[in-house]
Amino acid sequence: MATPLSHIEADSGDASNLYRVAGTSAATMQLALGLSRALQTSLDPTRLVDLFSDHMQGFVSHDGMLYRNDALDIQHRLGGQGRHRCTYSLNIGDEPLGELVFCRGRKFSAAETALMEDYLCYLLYPLRNALLYQTALNMAQKDPLTGVYNRGAMDEALRREIGFSRRQSCSLSLVILDIDLFKSINDDYGHIIGDCVLKAVANSIQNCMRSADQLFRYGGEEFVVLMRDTDAKGACLLAERIRKAVESLPCHCSGADIPVTISAGVSTLVEQDTPLALFDQADQALYLAKQEGRNQVRCASKDL
Repeated sequence: MATPLSHIEADSGDASNLYRVAGTSAATMQLALGLSRALQTSLDPTRLVDLFSDHMQGFVSHDGMLYRNDALDIQHRLGGQGRHRCTYSLNIGDEPLGELVFCRGRKFSAAETALMEDYLCYLLYPLRNALLYQTALNMAQKDPLTGVYNRGAMDEALRREIGFSRRQSCSLSLVILDIDLFKSINDDYGHIIGDCVLKAVANSIQNCMRSADQLFRYGGEEFVVLMRDTDAKGACLLAERIRKAVESLPCHCSGADIPVTISAGVSTLVEQDTPLALFDQADQALYLAKQEGRNQVRCASKDL
């Protein structure tokens, strides 16, 4: 069962409501101060939710928590799920900060919900600061032309995903996609139309991807897709789906109809692979696809 959605709000012109504490005992004040200090230690929104959950166990026990922020595409779940939920919409003035859900197997009492609402006020300003930082970070990691992640973001994500793959013993695949004869498109039609083609191809790739896949513009006319929990067969199927989608793409730019194709190289992580090795194997497969006539997908030899 879920309680009706409650709104936890702070007036940006009055910070006093951040320090409402339910009860005035020394132990309660100590817990509240500990929570306040902990929430000043990170600018990672998901880490703040983790810290908040840990400290809230001292006030209201719960089995799990879910934080969702659609604007930044954050959906962070920790702990288990329960039949009973308390859901809060977090705001500072007119500024939405997302939604937080407490979960557990037994019903929350009125006293417990009052405590949660009091202590959620401690989260609001640290969370807003973390979200502003995350927004700035995301902008720095985006390619301004296509809106997808850039090479710097790819280097970071590749290291992170390889670590995740090894910890969870799941597959990880990488696809490098290169627009065929892109230099000729720029030479024949100009760079404005070339930019239009890049955006159209990026959109086409995104339309083929799963929500868990990540797309990066590596440089020039090259794109990279990282696919968590995807083996070589699945990665080759996705690459082929993208190839067909781009080949049939109605690419209309400034009154010109531009025929566009791509070539792709696929590699799948094995135990000894470094980030550089995984990328290099896909790059070699891409080179083979180009050599053999373009507009095709090739897998790294180790994945055949």
